[in-house]
Amino acid sequence: MYESRIAADRLTVTAVEGFPPEIDALAARNLAGHSFLRAAWYAAPAPSEGRTLLLRREADGAVLAAIPTIPFGPAMARARKVPGSYWPLRSPLIAPDCTVVELAHALDRRLDHGAARSLGPVWRVGPARTDVPATTLLIAAAQLAGWSVLARPAGTSWVIDLAAARTRGWPSAASARKLRAAWRKLESLGTPHWRHVRGRDWNSAVLEDLGRIEAQSWIGQTTDGSGAKFMTPAQRALWRHALSDPVLAQNLSATILMLDDRPIAFSFDLDDGPVQYGIAGSYADDLKHLGIGKLANYRAVEDAIADGQSVMDLGVGDTGYKRMMGAVAGYDMTDLLFVRSGPAAALLAKAWGPALPAPSPAALAITSEQAAHG
Repeated sequence: MYESRIAADRLTVTAVEGFPPEIDALAARNLAGHSFLRAAWYAAPAPSEGRTLLLRREADGAVLAAIPTIPFGPAMARARKVPGSYWPLRSPLIAPDCTVVELAHALDRRLDHGAARSLGPVWRVGPARTDVPATTLLIAAAQLAGWSVLARPAGTSWVIDLAAARTRGWPSAASARKLRAAWRKLESLGTPHWRHVRGRDWNSAVLEDLGRIEAQSWIGQTTDGSGAKFMTPAQRALWRHALSDPVLAQNLSATILMLDDRPIAFSFDLDDGPVQYGIAGSYADDLKHLGIGKLANYRAVEDAIADGQSVMDLGVGDTGYKRMMGAVAGYDMTDLLFVRSGPAAALLAKAWGPALPAPSPAALAITSEQAAHG
């Protein structure tokens, strides 16, 4: 463990092994929202390889920032990254009252403390939203602390306005007719029905059922399976670790379409207050002509509307079916690389992306104001 105190600002910077409980406390008041960014969320990809930088204010002991990391890339490079269970939601935790200057102190390797050095010579954050104060604050603080910040586009997330869908009626009359027709076709083969899994209902058997659907899908039939979420024991172990946290088990849900006793399609989602994130979905390839994937997707949206949620975030990629469901381009994502050495940053920029310009004094003032007021 590394620890230092910055007397002028009465701050303590600490780097501890693992994913400490302070993460869960800060997740509940995270500047970016996302209260699901808990220790188990970060730890799931590599439970035994974590290290977390913590920034505290000595006066009240409040944690102002937490940056969990795990190794990234070749071991000899000593690079690290902020981990997470789901690719587009990997970012540090920052308290709403953390200022850009305070966070810069924590990240400044030029100061006499080893905590910032625990991040390694290179560390990655992302993909992260480009349009939120937390990302702006992190970039500005790192640049003040002497890091070069390289950025590359990571796609655009597509969202459905559930409030508007609720007002106009979901699904549309035409879509409803098609869904009923698909259901009748399934009824000619057996008894279709829905399973809804959340909270205490999660267990290994459910994860295996999701993996069986993926194995029978196009991803299991035509790819190496690396893009699946549940198909292999290692993939299921990641989610099993995340689901060991009762809070995350309640946030995460599966909508599973069954045909008799056979699971044939699913939608795997994450609730984050008014937003529901569509993490994954799949369906058995031999029944795809019956529209079972569409049935699962539309059922997940229907349930989110019934639950009173405002936005369905379907993530990046595969815009065809998303547009058909009424999704529109929502916000851009960026993949960030923080590099301590200027020459190294220049080399990495050729493969990763250009360094972001340093923020102006006016931008820094705005960033501090955003952090102070959330």
